[in-house]
Amino acid sequence: FNMSNRKFERPRHGHLGFVPRKRCGRSKAKIQAFPKDNVTEKPHFTAFPGYKAGMTHVMREIERPGSRLNKKELVDAVTVIETPAAIVVGVIGYAATVNGLKALTTVWANHVSDGFKRRFSKNYYRSKKNAYENV
Repeated sequence: FNMSNRKFERPRHGHLGFVPRKRCGRSKAKIQAFPKDNVTEKPHFTAFPGYKAGMTHVMREIERPGSRLNKKELVDAVTVIETPAAIVVGVIGYAATVNGLKALTTVWANHVSDGFKRRFSKNYYRSKKNAYENV
């Protein structure tokens, strides 16, 4: 019995850009890049955590004069992004160097809980627990 190569027997399933097809490794998002900061503005949030919770659809009315879809309803797919409540626990000050921005100092909030310290610090149970003394 002579069998052909597997890739000729059936078409492939899905795009190779989505390989490996598996559940993501971490549930919390990691911010990869921040937008350029405008130094003339007051300090503000440049990013906040959020994750994709699902998708749904909405029906919207198109208002585009001259289009054949003008004053007609259209169904669009939308993504639902879940943004849990975020608590500010500290502020980091950066200094501009020739190699880019470097962290200059960190100021922690007064209300940092022990649970946060335990999760944030590696080997917290073995540490001297003085990383947050100057809070």
